[in-house]
Amino acid sequence: MQLYVDLQVACADDSDMPELAAFEKWVETAVTAGSDKVREEAELTVRIVDPDESMQLNHQYRHIQKPTNVLSFPFENPPGITLPLLGDLIICKKVVESEAQLQNKTLTAHWAHMVIHGTLHLLGYDHIEQQQALEMESLETQLLTGLGFTDPYFSERE
Repeated sequence: MQLYVDLQVACADDSDMPELAAFEKWVETAVTAGSDKVREEAELTVRIVDPDESMQLNHQYRHIQKPTNVLSFPFENPPGITLPLLGDLIICKKVVESEAQLQNKTLTAHWAHMVIHGTLHLLGYDHIEQQQALEMESLETQLLTGLGFTDPYFSERE
């Protein structure tokens, strides 16, 4: 597996951030997740942002006027050209930290979840329809528990 993760930290507070190696491990876990969407080579950008940038992008692309945990922007290859680019993940550090606390998760576990969740979106997974959501959540749970984290949806299932 050939992988390139361009990690951009564009937030004022860059303390308690996972290392690049952690982001690479989580992306690789999602990209090599044993499905028809597996890639041998992948490139993507992970941009860590403040709430203002997250809210601006969330409003511009999803028409929602608040910051969100992760936004995924898949790259679409031009017709007849195949490139290893997956796209961009925009992750709001403050939202991830807040959600981890609210959901009683470790910060590392929630970072891993957001990176895997976002990368699966870049690979074409979605959760708009119930069946899609079940498939995606099941795969996320399998990947995260395989990395030693707890089921990220456990509290929602109870």
